[in-house]
Amino acid sequence: MSLKPFRFDGSKTLNLKDFDTGAGEARSHKAELVAKTAENLREAALLQEKLYAAGQEGLVIAIQARDAAGKDSLIKHVFSGLNPAALEIHSFKSPSKTELAHDYLWRINQALPPRGTIGVFNRSQYEDVLVVRVHHMEKNYALAPRCLTEDFFPRRYAQLMNWEQYLYENGYRMVKLFLHVSKEEQKERFLDRLEREDKHWKLSLADMVERNLWDAYDEAFEDAINATGTPESPWYVIPADNKWYTRYLTSEILLETLKDMDPRYPALNSADAAKVPAAIEQLENES
Repeated sequence: MSLKPFRFDGSKTLNLKDFDTGAGEARSHKAELVAKTAENLREAALLQEKLYAAGQEGLVIAIQARDAAGKDSLIKHVFSGLNPAALEIHSFKSPSKTELAHDYLWRINQALPPRGTIGVFNRSQYEDVLVVRVHHMEKNYALAPRCLTEDFFPRRYAQLMNWEQYLYENGYRMVKLFLHVSKEEQKERFLDRLEREDKHWKLSLADMVERNLWDAYDEAFEDAINATGTPESPWYVIPADNKWYTRYLTSEILLETLKDMDPRYPALNSADAAKVPAAIEQLENES
């Protein structure tokens, strides 16, 4: 399946109201796509091993979504198939007092994985142009007046785009996923959390407040994606009403990105390569 309809790299404009949240015609191929997900992850794991061995590039996958869109389950079911020794997962909560005393990318930089590994961000640097924008949190920031001008968020979009380009030029790929869930599906998942005791730990009264701001979040997501999608650091808008389909598309994105990175096992230098036959002979002649 082509990922082009889901990819936003600055070449087209996203309008969420026109974007499907379900699997659509893919429902008739569910069994095939579930099997393809497992196949994709096996292939991705082999490429991850080469990425780790080469140590030349790092991959960061930033996941943004509304509440109950399935971020945690996506990470559990897709990225658990990779080698945990070369995988880092970071969940970003509300910034601490220490984090707020620094620039907003400070805590994100702390979480960047070493080159050769894959980092998964559960929420990301984009919280600072999403929830901050919707709740007008910037108005309470301890920043000089020159920083709090009317173009505050357009400047942040430019900062994020420039930062991601900086990472690209220094050995990192940044892929950004937006899990697009419908208001109806979110309602069902909230009800499920309310009715099942084993899911009560996921409940938050704040989730209902955010739900009341649906249109404001739509606008914030659209503006952020349209302003910061680039060929080097694209966004993918993924339908999230059917979790099996979300996982399939994510596995396709992961595999396609790793293939594009094309990691290779490092070759032995000529001096060490010349010693290999003797080492083999020595081991084979051991008594």
